[in-house]
Order: sequence, then C-alpha cells, then structure tokens
Amino acid sequence: MAVLLERHVTLRDGEKVLIRPLKPEDAALYPDFLSEVTAEDLRLRFFVPMREVRHELIEKLIHYDPKHAMAFIAIGESTNRMLGVVRLHDDTEDDGAEFAILVRSHLKGHGLGWLMMKHMIAYAREKGLKTVHGQVLAENATMLLMCSELGFHVNDDAGERGMKVVTLPLDELPALN
Repeated sequence: MAVLLERHVTLRDGEKVLIRPLKPEDAALYPDFLSEVTAEDLRLRFFVPMREVRHELIEKLIHYDPKHAMAFIAIGESTNRMLGVVRLHDDTEDDGAEFAILVRSHLKGHGLGWLMMKHMIAYAREKGLKTVHGQVLAENATMLLMCSELGFHVNDDAGERGMKVVTLPLDELPALN
C-alpha cells in the first residue's frame, strides 16, 4: 500500500482544506498561523507559558528527518493559509511514535484537529508503527476527549504531575478502508 501523504477534507463549516506534508518553505506561513493561536493554546501545546514561538523553534519544527519524523500541515484551499500542523516523531527504542498537534484557536471544535489526527494515525499505520502516543496536560480536557474518542488509552504520567499519557495501540483499530 502506498503511504498516504495528501488528503482533501471538508470542515464542519464547509471550508475545504488540504492536508499535506510540511515543507521548509512553509516556514513563511507560521507567523500568520501563530498570530491566531492564543497564548493559552501555545501553553497547552508546549507545556510552558509563551507569548510567541521563536524563529529558532520554527526552524527546528520545519526541518525534520523524514526517515524518523513526519509533519502534516493543513492549508485552507481558498485562502492558502496554514490552519494547523500535526507532527509524528519515531521513538528510538521501539516501533512507536510520539505526536503533537496545534490548530488555529478559532478552529477548535470545527473538526480540523480530528481530521488531522485521523490522517496522522492512517500514516502511522501505513508506515508499520505499532503505537502512537503523546503527553497532554491533565487540564486539556478538549484534547483528552478527542484522544479518547479516537481510541487512545488515557493514563496518568507517573513521571510528571498534572500530565497524562495517551497511547493508541494501532493494532486495536479496525481495518483501514
């Protein structure tokens, strides 16, 4: 089976979106994207208070080794604006990978995060990974609910107070259509 890289999707409000691999030239889209991500949503994603994402971090996020990581960007088809990004980084010791996701704050609840997570999960399965996991702040009820609905197991992180570990055993999911 060919590895799924691009998909056209439609949000609940009818907006048409292209999900595709993140490219280095997409760095130019980050300032506009981050201007519509609240400081609170940045804290929920990066686990520390921040007012802005520094250029050095954007460069690090944009340049990844495709053998060991993948990032997908969501682009509004009518606007060409970055709407969200989901990342997947292979674990070094086993056949799992850690994910992270961020969408424009005003798009939370529009189905974008759900569609991006489904795309990332399909990619992980096609790549042959066994699990996908992430850390989520215990207070991030929206993310924990979405993970639960997607089939992730949610547990306390034994090593970090106030943190949850979400794990999706990919072999527990129904067969891909």
